[in-house]
Amino acid sequence: MHALDILGDPVRRRILELLAEGERSAGEIGDDVQREFGISQPAVSQHLRVLREAGFATVRPDGARRLYAVAPEPLENAAAWFDPFRRFWQPHLDALGTELARGRRARRLASDQEVHPRTEESDTTEPQEE
Repeated sequence: MHALDILGDPVRRRILELLAEGERSAGEIGDDVQREFGISQPAVSQHLRVLREAGFATVRPDGARRLYAVAPEPLENAAAWFDPFRRFWQPHLDALGTELARGRRARRLASDQEVHPRTEESDTTEPQEE
């Protein structure tokens, strides 16, 4: 199965988002996903199995619990698949980054002006007497 087939499912994407925050038990994942998507526990287990078999998640026993974690390699491979297409959105993201930086700078300068307002007296220098 292709990585995009795995990632194309919103439930599996959500599970990976949860796992990106750190290792989680199957029960914790099930509780969150069942609440968010209204699916059964067996359906969540099926999604976990697909992620595990496709290599996107690892599982390890911890007593009676099964702890899941993200396996980064398949995600890196999926990201590499997008490389030829990055030229379509990267310039837009770069431009957005520039605009965000400009906005932060403008807010910082405005904040500095509020904290240290310039007065007319401080803007002009008076000649000193000799």
